[in-house]
Amino acid sequence: MNGMFLRGVPVWAVAVALPVALLVAWALGSLARWLLRGRARLGTATAIVIAVLCISAGLLLAGWIDPGVSLWSPLTILLALGFTVAGIAVYGAVAAHFQRPQREGIAELLAAGESDRVEFKSTARVNLRTGSKDDRMEQVIAKTACGFLNSDGGTLVIGVDDYGVPLGLDADLATMKSPDLDRYELWLRDLLTTGLGQTAAATVGIEFPTVPAGEGRQLPVCRVTCRPSPRPVYLRPGKGAAPELWVRSGNSTRQLGVDEATDYVMHRWPLNLGSSIAAQLRAAVRFSEEH
Repeated sequence: MNGMFLRGVPVWAVAVALPVALLVAWALGSLARWLLRGRARLGTATAIVIAVLCISAGLLLAGWIDPGVSLWSPLTILLALGFTVAGIAVYGAVAAHFQRPQREGIAELLAAGESDRVEFKSTARVNLRTGSKDDRMEQVIAKTACGFLNSDGGTLVIGVDDYGVPLGLDADLATMKSPDLDRYELWLRDLLTTGLGQTAAATVGIEFPTVPAGEGRQLPVCRVTCRPSPRPVYLRPGKGAAPELWVRSGNSTRQLGVDEATDYVMHRWPLNLGSSIAAQLRAAVRFSEEH
């Protein structure tokens, strides 16, 4: 009979307690990542391990403050959640600092050529075959940015040909009332905001490095840097048009059909506890406002 107990605790109780502890750690870890949003990016397994350690620290502090405190008291829950959020935030900040990748210079990007993370475009507004402004060129820029955001990120370089030879931005600038780079950036920001939404467009970096073009000339190009998005980004090609999901596939950007898009979103951005709670809270607020 004594073999069925561990210092007075039934073996079945320990067997139940272990998965329950993991479930609680997963729940608090997911909630902490949601509260921190994009400020701490780490995997689910890492978040669970950190949550277990931080929950233990929170429970120890709660017991030290009040030896008779209940496991489900507000003090215990707040301390456990607070330690988990703080632990994940610190770990995320430290990991981001030491794992920050070195960004390639524009010369290295052009020399390496196009890939699943790099795309070259001669222009963003002008069709070089016709020599006139073409809305389809603008849509290609928005689609490429959308594909990078929905995949592993990437860099779009405007003003170079398919082989990385610099062409400059003169063709695009000639279509603007004020042919300067500030106006070009403002136009590009508006294009991305209209097509991808303000939140997604705000995460995109835009700069204008210069590259050697022979005979001592330096031509400006536009470097558009897209980081992986923490949520799906949909392209709205026009008024009344259905939103489209574009992803990066090898050296190209392709649109996913409805079934493919659903599967892709579910696997890349799985619905976690934090998202479920947020959705329920938003629904409750909308319901209270309507009644």
